[in-house]
Amino acid sequence: MRSLYTIRMAVGIIGNGASLLLYTVPILTFWRVIKKKSTEEFSCVPYIVALMNCLLYTWYGLPIVSKGWENFPVVTINGLGILLELSFISIYFCFASSQAKKKVVLKMVGVVTVFLCVGMISSFVLKTHHLRKFFVGCIGLVASIAMYASPLVAMKQVIKTKSVEFMPFYLSFFSFSASSLWLAYGLLSHDLFLASPNLVGSPLGLLQLVLYCIYRNKEHEQGVLKKEKGGVIMEIQPNWDLEKNNNENHIPHQNNSKI
Repeated sequence: MRSLYTIRMAVGIIGNGASLLLYTVPILTFWRVIKKKSTEEFSCVPYIVALMNCLLYTWYGLPIVSKGWENFPVVTINGLGILLELSFISIYFCFASSQAKKKVVLKMVGVVTVFLCVGMISSFVLKTHHLRKFFVGCIGLVASIAMYASPLVAMKQVIKTKSVEFMPFYLSFFSFSASSLWLAYGLLSHDLFLASPNLVGSPLGLLQLVLYCIYRNKEHEQGVLKKEKGGVIMEIQPNWDLEKNNNENHIPHQNNSKI
């Protein structure tokens, strides 16, 4: 029994590490947003959904819902996740268009309203830990599935544009790793509300990795390479495109490939 507890805590600690890496991956994305002073085609929805998930599972792991500190690893990583997601959303809000800002505000009001309702009901209406865990766990389950499903927007963009620009590899990799580890933690804890959402998250993370490999290779095959020289970005296309451009535009071949 003691060894099972040790294994469970070890998996929880490793899961914390993987989740931390998952939460910090968007730092590169938002550094790009800050540098370009534009949100481009990036969506804020995944970060708002992730914030909702972190709020609910931080509450789920606290002693008022769980028994004692049995889910301490859940509290620590989701508490840190709240801070990171709020930072990302704030950066997005600063550089978003007026219309996008309105959408962010509406979604954030919805998140705060849902969380306050969950907190009030679980604190003052439900009297036992079992009922509180069931109630908060059910809401958290929905939020977790939404969080793991939100990258479907990015996956659709990848398939549509045949480019992995808006679905970073490490985001997909750490999503798969973290959800797989938390699935194991939930099973070891005999906690359905921790294991169930990751039954969705783990396969979706794997699907993202498969898509990344497929379309990353296609980008190489198509020869879409960019070089920067003298402040001008040139695009080198496959030979058949160069020849086609020669015929259509009557431009010498060597000028098309000049870097």
